[in-house]
Amino acid sequence: MKQFKHLLKKNPYYVIIFLIFLMFLVTFLINHKGSDELAKEEDVKISKSDYESESKDEMEKLERKKKEDEVKNKSTKTEQLKRFLNNLSAEERKKWYIKTYSDLAVSQMNKYKIPASITLAQGLLESGAGASTLAINANNHFGIKCHQDWKGKKIFHDDDEKNECFRKYKNPLQSYIDHSEFLTTRGRYSFLFRYSIKNYIKWSHGLKKAGYATDPRYAEKLIDIIEKYDLWKFDGSRKPLKEVKKKNNKAEKNQYVVKKGDTLYSIAKKYKVSVDELIKKNNLKSNNISIGQKLKI
Repeated sequence: MKQFKHLLKKNPYYVIIFLIFLMFLVTFLINHKGSDELAKEEDVKISKSDYESESKDEMEKLERKKKEDEVKNKSTKTEQLKRFLNNLSAEERKKWYIKTYSDLAVSQMNKYKIPASITLAQGLLESGAGASTLAINANNHFGIKCHQDWKGKKIFHDDDEKNECFRKYKNPLQSYIDHSEFLTTRGRYSFLFRYSIKNYIKWSHGLKKAGYATDPRYAEKLIDIIEKYDLWKFDGSRKPLKEVKKKNNKAEKNQYVVKKGDTLYSIAKKYKVSVDELIKKNNLKSNNISIGQKLKI
């Protein structure tokens, strides 16, 4: 200490230099420590970034796998349904369809005021009791085509024309809901809602009149299905309706609709005309006739 005081008296510049050196040393140590901490922070940031990147990749892989599994499961379920329906007879399929979808048809009736009998009959007819290509591959039970306003998924299928666009649904429920909304939101069907939900006959003829289907016997087919399988019960009716047919209509009077088991000979005998007369009046090329065909008498 005495030597330090002696040095200070003798040459104070040494002390100043020493103090400056100490300041530089302290500054260096502080900066070095800060650099180490900064480096550690950068390492943490890099590690976190790497983790987030790896985590994102893992999530994307999991998402892809989930989608692949969904497609695989859906394909498996589709094949199982297809095999199940193929193992049923046509009559068994229809009964299965009614049992499976009757509650859904009734719920749609309660919400949208469309007869459950009509919804079920259309579903049975349009989807082949759930076994058609559109029903199996697109859950489309009512043969509804895309139209310009459709924003959902699509499937292409031959119908009136080749490769027509039809709506594709996630499940049958969506198909039933869209069928209800299709009828309630399009002006050409608005007159139907003036009919009672228990009058399936007027609804059937109304759907044909509005152009729902191109089949000339569409209304008759719906009515036949409803009455054969007692679908009118789902409308809350106690008995089927009796269709009132127009009388004294000259055109209908002079026409005969071919029924099962009819032949030209049996029809000619019934109306006391010759087979040749029937062939000539109806421009037939042979004696072959089909059920539902209208013949001039």
